[in-house]
Amino acid sequence: MAEIISLGEAVKRFVNDGDTVALEGFTHLIPTAASHEIIRQNKRELTLVRMTPDLVYDLLIGAGCAKKLVFSWGGNPGVGSLHRLRDAVEKGWPQPLEIEEHSHADMANAYVAGASGLPFAVLRAYAGSDLPKVNPLIKTVTCPFTGEVLAAVPSVRPDVTVIHAQKADRKGNVLLWGILGVQKEAALAAKRCIVTVEEIVDDLNAPMNACVLPSWALTAVCHVPGGAHPSYALGYSERDNRFYQAWDPIARDRETFTAWIDTYIRGTEDFAAFQQKIAEGK
Repeated sequence: MAEIISLGEAVKRFVNDGDTVALEGFTHLIPTAASHEIIRQNKRELTLVRMTPDLVYDLLIGAGCAKKLVFSWGGNPGVGSLHRLRDAVEKGWPQPLEIEEHSHADMANAYVAGASGLPFAVLRAYAGSDLPKVNPLIKTVTCPFTGEVLAAVPSVRPDVTVIHAQKADRKGNVLLWGILGVQKEAALAAKRCIVTVEEIVDDLNAPMNACVLPSWALTAVCHVPGGAHPSYALGYSERDNRFYQAWDPIARDRETFTAWIDTYIRGTEDFAAFQQKIAEGK
């Protein structure tokens, strides 16, 4: 059953050095606040899993929290490269980063397999692709019924999944809506799941067929308004396009990046203090 606690307490108790950690959210509801707290608490040797690594993982990689990245696409959406990711892969700064690349369909199916308690996922994929040549974990199996040769990949079963959502009730049930990625599957596949939310309410008033994650499937719920910034939370905030653009020159230079996280993340107590400091700097 989910506990309603602070994000700082949740990361302290449930994210350990060496864990496999998935921070999921597609286009919106990206759990930025959680990535900041992982940096503040100096978690190390993490295997990071995310279908679309963007700024949240550029931060964690550049801060030295990661040893490995499992992903299916990486970039600053609408802007360009992730410079901290590239620096780690190409030049080993701040430490070498192992990468394991998959396709979107592959990772989505791998999360579903993990949520289903299965050891691997099977899909029609990779015909004509070179990815199997660089990722030995992409294998083939033959269907025992039709003889068709299919792709097989290990399931994704994180130690911890972190997502952001719009609402939780006081029992720890969580409601999210809008564009969804693999948040539900990632939450159910994980040993532990932390959810940051915009607000905590008495009644979710969930519409029919909405995505509701029950309290029993979660570990901690944390009230963090605006915790998806600079991505958006449908019904609560808009995407901060200028932040994505401003990130490019910050992340390009090691010293500029380090000064930025020392000031805005390591130099703040929590995400609310970060938001205040960012607002003061505008």
